[in-house]
Amino acid sequence: MPLGLLALALGGFGIGLTEFVIMGLLPEVAADFNVSEATAGWLISGYALAVVVGALLLTAAVTRFERKPVLAVLLVLFVAGNLISAAAPDYAVMMIGRIVAALAHGAFFGIGAVVAADMVAPTKKAGAIAIMFTGLTAANVLGVPFGTMLGQAAGWRSTFWAITGIGVLALAGILTLVPRTGRGDAASGGLRRELGAFRSGQVWLSILVTILGYGGMFGAFTYIAFTLTEVTGFAAATVPWILILFGIGLFIGNTVGGKAADRNVDRTLLVVLAVLAVVLVAFALTAGNQPLTIAAIILMGGFGFAAVPGMQMRVMKYASSAPTLASGANIGAFNVGNALGAWLGGVTITAGLGYTSPIWAGAGITLLGLGVMAFAAAADERHRAGEVTSEAPAPAAVEHVSAEPAAVAASFHS
Repeated sequence: MPLGLLALALGGFGIGLTEFVIMGLLPEVAADFNVSEATAGWLISGYALAVVVGALLLTAAVTRFERKPVLAVLLVLFVAGNLISAAAPDYAVMMIGRIVAALAHGAFFGIGAVVAADMVAPTKKAGAIAIMFTGLTAANVLGVPFGTMLGQAAGWRSTFWAITGIGVLALAGILTLVPRTGRGDAASGGLRRELGAFRSGQVWLSILVTILGYGGMFGAFTYIAFTLTEVTGFAAATVPWILILFGIGLFIGNTVGGKAADRNVDRTLLVVLAVLAVVLVAFALTAGNQPLTIAAIILMGGFGFAAVPGMQMRVMKYASSAPTLASGANIGAFNVGNALGAWLGGVTITAGLGYTSPIWAGAGITLLGLGVMAFAAAADERHRAGEVTSEAPAPAAVEHVSAEPAAVAASFHS
C-alpha cells in the first residue's frame, strides 16, 4: 500500500473530526451560546453548505495546479478555521470558523480521491478511495468519542484546540508522504474539460444518489445525542461510548463497501441503500429500547458508510476523462445531503414531532435515494444493451431485405 494513502487518511481524519465531533457536543455548544437545538444544528448545516461552495469553486480554481501543494494549502485553511472556532466568543464567530474550515473540506477530499485512485491499479481504485475515507471512519471510531469526552470534561473549545493540532500533523504528513503528481489537468484541457464531464446524465444521477443516500443517514444522526438521552434514556456521559460503536460500524462498512464496489458499483449501492432504509425504520420504531438502539446505531453506521466509496467511484467512473471537478462536486453532494438531513431533522423537532422524527425523515430521504439509484442503474443497463445491439453484425437474412423497409425503420428511430 502506498504510504501516500496513509497521509491522505490522516488529513481525512482531521477534517472528519471537525465535521462530526460537534454532533456529540451540540448540547454543550447550544447551552454555551444560549441558542436552541435547531439553531445549534446550523453549525452542522452551515458547515455542510460551505463544503459545497469549496468543493466547486476551490476545486475549479486549482484544477491546473499540482495537486500536492494544493492539498497542503487546503490543510492550512482547515487549521485556520479550527483556530477561529476554538477561540470564538459568540455563535456568529463560531459559524465563521466552521465555514472557513469547511471550505477546505470538499476540495481536499475531491482532489484527494483522484490522487488516491491514481496511486493504485485500475482494479483497486475504489479500495484506495476507501482507504482515504478510512480517515473519516477513524475520526468516528476514535476522534469523535474521545473528542466528545474531552469537550464534556474540559469544555467544547478544548476539542477544537486539539483538532487544530491534528491539522498541523496532517499537513506534515501530506508534505512528507504524498508524491508529486504533475500539474493537475492543465495538460488535458483544464477547467473546460472538467466542466465537460457534467454533460453526462449519469454524473448528475450519481450526485443525486449521494445527496439522498448520505442525507438519509445524517437526517438520523445529526441529533443523535438528543435521541439517546431524551428517548432511549442513556446518560450524557454514555453518549461518547455509543458513538464509538457507531464509528466501528462506519469502519467496517467503509472497508467492505469499498471492496464490494470494486466488483460491482451499482449492485452494491442498491443493496446498501435498501438495507439502510430498513435499519432506519427499525431504529425509529425501537429507539426506546437500549439494546436495540445500540444495534441499530452500529448497523446505521455500517450501511450508511458502506455506500460512500461506491458513491464516489460512480461519479469518477462516468467523468473518467476529467474526474477532478466531478469528484469535488460529489464531495459537495455528500455535504448537501448532510445539510438536508440536519435541516429536515431540525424542522421535525421544531414542529414538536419528537427526537425520533429525524430518524423517520432520514428513512424517507434514503428511500428517495434508493429510487434514484434504481433508475440510474436501469438507464445504464439499457444504454449498455443498446451499445451491444448497435455493434453487433447484421444477420445474413437482413442483408437481403429491400431498401424500403429499412428506410421505414430508420425513420422510426430518428
